[in-house]
Amino acid sequence: MICLNIASTNPHLNLATEEYLLKNFQDDVLMLWQGSPSIIVGKHQNMMAEVNYPFVHENGIPVARRLSGGGTVFHDLGNVNFTYIANGRDGHVVDFKRFTQPLVDFLQSKGVPAQLSGRNDILVDGYKFSGNAEHVFKKRVLHHGTLLFSSNLELLRNGIAPTGSSYTDSSVKSFRSKVTNLQSYFPEPLAVHTFKDNLFDYLVDRHQGEEYHLSSTDLLAIEALSESKYRSWEWNFGYSPDYKFTSAEVEGFTLFLEVKKGVISDAMLSKMDSKQESGALVSLVGISHDNFEMISQILATTYSVNLSNKEKYKELIY
Repeated sequence: MICLNIASTNPHLNLATEEYLLKNFQDDVLMLWQGSPSIIVGKHQNMMAEVNYPFVHENGIPVARRLSGGGTVFHDLGNVNFTYIANGRDGHVVDFKRFTQPLVDFLQSKGVPAQLSGRNDILVDGYKFSGNAEHVFKKRVLHHGTLLFSSNLELLRNGIAPTGSSYTDSSVKSFRSKVTNLQSYFPEPLAVHTFKDNLFDYLVDRHQGEEYHLSSTDLLAIEALSESKYRSWEWNFGYSPDYKFTSAEVEGFTLFLEVKKGVISDAMLSKMDSKQESGALVSLVGISHDNFEMISQILATTYSVNLSNKEKYKELIY
């Protein structure tokens, strides 16, 4: 097993690193890494439905889509991510316990009462601190999970808080669990970087691994993949399943959208106490649903939706 203790905190670059190692290496792989504040959705999720888009947009929090399925997770520098990539065993390509048990054993050896749950999560005192997901490529499996150590839980909650609007689609929905950080469960004070290094040393020893450093060739290929896929609008937003959107009622208005591959294909607007709808909002067709500035401007100038302030437009659009 080759083992990588990744220094990069760029979420798009690190997601690209996982895919590159999965598809271009033959060895089993262990990778520990961190990401700057970001929200990562599962491959089959609706990006707009999973994140509080006004909040993440205003706070400059990037959103990204990963290769595996499962629910939405939050990353920041108080969270440590672990990735295993392994050649599958006959009949056991997907095997969550194979990859989560070493984490539990490490934590228990440090006095932390961690336990596996039936939802493929890892818990402490009944609170989730680790969500896990897998992706199979040919006969290789990628397993990755989070380890909330000293994360900003308020930022986490706000970033994935529901907005009040309704989304109808066939996407995988996240199961919202009560979460906690690990730091307070350690008998002695511990910084997140020390936790990461200690965990890395433990896992390298347990798996009799060999530390590996990405070559210049590796890094160039990973950067190209990050740019072409993981930073692209087409992957992060356009890959979402088709959906129907109904806004919360805002100052008497309700907006209805049909969205295909992230782009509005049909739109209607209704106003409370009005017997007639305004009809199709043809000017919105062809605009991406995440393009707040353009949608709000068209609503105000073309359709006379004059709301009391800019925040109200966000409630109507998202």
